[in-house]
Amino acid sequence: MNAVFPGSFDPITSGHMDVLTRAAKIFDRVTVTVMHNARKQGRHLFTLEERMDILRGATTHLPNVRVDTFGGLLVDYMAHQEPGSVILRGLRAVSDYEYELQIAHLNRQIGDAETVFIMAATRWSFVSSSMIREIASYGGDVSEMVPRASAAALRRRHAEAYAEREAEKHEHSETPQREQPGH
Repeated sequence: MNAVFPGSFDPITSGHMDVLTRAAKIFDRVTVTVMHNARKQGRHLFTLEERMDILRGATTHLPNVRVDTFGGLLVDYMAHQEPGSVILRGLRAVSDYEYELQIAHLNRQIGDAETVFIMAATRWSFVSSSMIREIASYGGDVSEMVPRASAAALRRRHAEAYAEREAEKHEHSETPQREQPGH
């Protein structure tokens, strides 16, 4: 049985990887599908091709995972998959469930596509791609929250911010601390 794991993956996080790795043990094949939305053109940090390259790099250790892309309704993509394929969605919190439940019902109503949910590990429940993008844009270290391929791409994209942050750290470490009065 095939599972289709759709998303923007801008970038893929350790939470995504947790869900994906666990799904790869359950399903014969998992297709990570980078969804392309023309209305969101220019609003992604990484291009469609970059996101696919990052995903390929992050999933090389998972032999039954492939990376694909699609623009349009997910149910149309699902109609071209092998019979019995399911949509795979990861959940972090109750707020994700409420949104994903609505989408799952719509996908079933308009395309007879079933959805399977996998809860992300608790340690990743606070991690989102948008938070990762923001932290990285200020040169923050996100390496524990994303796979290596994402971390490297973020460092390249935000090289200037990372360089400034490193310079500030170096500057602060060389500045002698003044003694406080009365000490």
